[in-house]
Amino acid sequence: MRLLLAEDEKEMSNALVAVLKHSNYSVDAVYDGLDAYNYGISENYDGIILDIMMPKMDGIEVLKRLREKGINTPVLLLTAKSQVSDRITGLDSGADDYLTKPFAMGELLARIRAMTRRKTEFSPNDLSIGNITLSRETFDLKGPSGTQRLGSKEFQMLEMMMSNKNTLISTERFMERIWGYDSDAEINVVWVFISYLRKKLASVGADVEIKAARGVGYTLAEKSK
Repeated sequence: MRLLLAEDEKEMSNALVAVLKHSNYSVDAVYDGLDAYNYGISENYDGIILDIMMPKMDGIEVLKRLREKGINTPVLLLTAKSQVSDRITGLDSGADDYLTKPFAMGELLARIRAMTRRKTEFSPNDLSIGNITLSRETFDLKGPSGTQRLGSKEFQMLEMMMSNKNTLISTERFMERIWGYDSDAEINVVWVFISYLRKKLASVGADVEIKAARGVGYTLAEKSK
């Protein structure tokens, strides 16, 4: 899943990015409200974490403008303000949740999981296609021949494909969702990770495979019998 983090305190932002990436989220970090709005309207995120007190535009104003534009991405507000009236203002402006600083990282992660589950229907912790299962908790890929622990990028790519079975996902879409707009990675990095995933699918005895549409993208589908 891809998150947008808007937090103007650089040390706090760096700490949050480290924790989120360790938990296999892709993260774009911005440091003021104007950038938060400009990134947020792309609709390229599964969730947005907004600090309220930011330069150029505060988090409440960012939230209001995103909602006015019809952006329904789940939003979690972060703030040092703990008054009930502030929480009411944030929720009435369209926030999905509200977390007061200081907070435990475990609680932040739990709230993000809950918030992104509410975006559509309930998302199970395990994804299954054919004879394989992918755990969103342990990042393990399981099949009849064994289990493979996936790295962060591998997990995110396979999660995208398993959530969109038989749907072509373009190379550019993988780059946007997993590596991000500001990444220096070359586009052929997608092919490299597809190669890793094919080997791991084979090692667990998967009856599904990653099919390539040359120069377009990739599809996860059951093997032809």
